[in-house]
Amino acid sequence: MLVRNFLTMPSKSGPSHDGVGDVRNTYAYNTGDFDSPLRFVIYCEIDPGHSIGYHRHGANEEVYVILEGTGRMTVNGEVREVVPGDVLLNKPGWEHGLENHSDTLLKILVFEAALPE
Repeated sequence: MLVRNFLTMPSKSGPSHDGVGDVRNTYAYNTGDFDSPLRFVIYCEIDPGHSIGYHRHGANEEVYVILEGTGRMTVNGEVREVVPGDVLLNKPGWEHGLENHSDTLLKILVFEAALPE
């Protein structure tokens, strides 16, 4: 059994995809941990006024799970308010970004998987 607790693991802060401010990222799992096309599982904290910049992915899919707080997600130019419990799929080639436009911390999980070759 391989168990990791993202709340007790060290995190790194920095800009994310040229977004505003810093995002705190904790990599619970990385590519080397998986036997599948999964690339990572990341826990992210986004402070009020900060964001993951609008960007495009290539040959992978990404899932954002909103755990706590609210934000504004943009996918392919479509904007949607996101709340806890929302699960958002970003398909290959899609563009997306996430902004914490609230006055409370936004907490999310992000999963990414590579497309089969």
